[in-house]
Amino acid sequence: MTSILIKSPMIYDGTGAPPFVSDILIKNNKIESISNIESTSDRLVIEAHGLAASPGFIDTHTHSDGALLNIPQHAHSLRQGVTTEILGQDGLSYAPLSRENYLLNRKYLSGILGLPPKDLDMSSVTAFRENYDRKVSINTAYCIAHGAIRLETVGFNDKPLRDTSLGKAKELVRRGMEEGAVGLATGMSYFPNAWSDTEEIIELCSVVAEFGGVYVTHLRDKNIDRGFGGGGITEALEISKRSGVKLHFSHFRTDENTAGEVSNRIEEIDQAISEGVDVSLELYPYPTGSTFPLSFFPSYAHEGGLAGLLEKLRNPNEKKLLADYLDNDYPRPINDAVFSYVPKAPKYEGISLARIAKEREVSLGTTICDILLENEGELGYWGSPPLSVAVWEQINQDAMEFLSRPDYMVGSDSIPLGSYPHPRAYGTFPRVVGRFQRKYNAM
Repeated sequence: MTSILIKSPMIYDGTGAPPFVSDILIKNNKIESISNIESTSDRLVIEAHGLAASPGFIDTHTHSDGALLNIPQHAHSLRQGVTTEILGQDGLSYAPLSRENYLLNRKYLSGILGLPPKDLDMSSVTAFRENYDRKVSINTAYCIAHGAIRLETVGFNDKPLRDTSLGKAKELVRRGMEEGAVGLATGMSYFPNAWSDTEEIIELCSVVAEFGGVYVTHLRDKNIDRGFGGGGITEALEISKRSGVKLHFSHFRTDENTAGEVSNRIEEIDQAISEGVDVSLELYPYPTGSTFPLSFFPSYAHEGGLAGLLEKLRNPNEKKLLADYLDNDYPRPINDAVFSYVPKAPKYEGISLARIAKEREVSLGTTICDILLENEGELGYWGSPPLSVAVWEQINQDAMEFLSRPDYMVGSDSIPLGSYPHPRAYGTFPRVVGRFQRKYNAM
C-alpha cells in the first residue's frame, strides 16, 4: 500500500480562505491531490467526514532547543498538530558559540532548556541547524539568540558593546542571517541580554533588517534605565523604527494585573502600526507563565554566569543579601512558584516554593538560594494561576480578543522539562482551536 486517501475532511488550508470539504491523496509521503478522489484497493482510506484537516501548526515561541536534542520524538508537540517550532526565543540558546562558551551557556540555561549533549558543535548557525535537521521529528527555524551574541563577544559580563565588540557582534549576526537564521531574539528579563542598551539592539537589528529578518523580543523589565523610554513596548518600537526591522512581540497578553485591559495594552502598538511599523504578536492561552529561577536574581548576581552566581551563594554574607532581595525587593510575588523541573531532587517537582520553605523553616528567598545551590542551577518553575476565577476567565476572553486580530499568532512558550511542566507545553493548540474557539468563536 503506497498511498493514503483521506475522505471528506473539512479542509482549512492556512491561507485564511473559507474551509471546504474535499478528499486528500497522499502518495510517497507527499500530498498528490486535493479533489474528489475514488477509493481503490491499493489505498489506505481514512474516513474523515465531520473532521478537520489542515497544514501542521507553527509554534512561534518555544524553549525546546535542548529538549529536542535529548528526546527528538517531541511527542507533546506532534500530538497537538505542531510540525514546526521557532527556536532561539528570548535570546536564550546556543549559537553562535565557541565550544567553551557553549558549555558555559549549556549549564546556565539548564533550568529552562535542559542539558543537551556536551559534544555538539554550536559554533555557527549552520552548525546549530545541522544538530536538528533530519534528526528530530519536527521542522525548526532559528532566531539568533542575543544572549549567545553577547556571551561570545564580551562574556558573562556587564559591559556595553561598543566599537570592536559591537563590530564583532554585528558580524556574528550577519553571518548567522546568511546561514539561514530568520531573525534576532532578545529576552530583556534575562542575562546577559538585559545588560544591553537600546543603541546596541538597534545596531544589531539594522543587520537583521538587511535580510528581511524579524526582531523578536521579550520586553525589557530589567535594567530599565538602559532602555529607550524605560524599556517595554516603547523601546521595542523605537528599535524597529530606527533600524527598519520587522518587529514581533513575544507572549503579549494580559495577566492578573491587566485583565480586561486589551485596548490599553495594545494602544501604543496600534499607533505605531498606523504609522507604518511592521508588527506581529503572539500569545499562549494560559493565565500564568513559567521560566527558571535564575531570572529572579538581580543584575550583578549574574556576573560570571552560573559559576559566578553559585560562588556568591556559597558565601554566607552574599547569600543573605540575595535572599533578602528575593524576600523584600523582588518586584513580583514568588510565593506561588511551583517547581516543574528539579532533576537532582525530583521529589520537589509539583511542590510549591512556599511549602518547601515552610518544611525547611526558612524564608522563601533562602529556600530558592539553597535549592539552586543543591541543584547547581538546574531548576525550573511555573506560577500558580490567579485565585480569582473571574480574573482567569477575563484573561481567557482577552486572549481570544487578541487572537481575533490578523497580526496575532499562537506561541506556546513551552518548556518541556521535568514531571510537572506548565500545561502550555502540551495543551496550547488544542486549547485555542478547541476549547477557546468553541466557547468564544473569535477566530
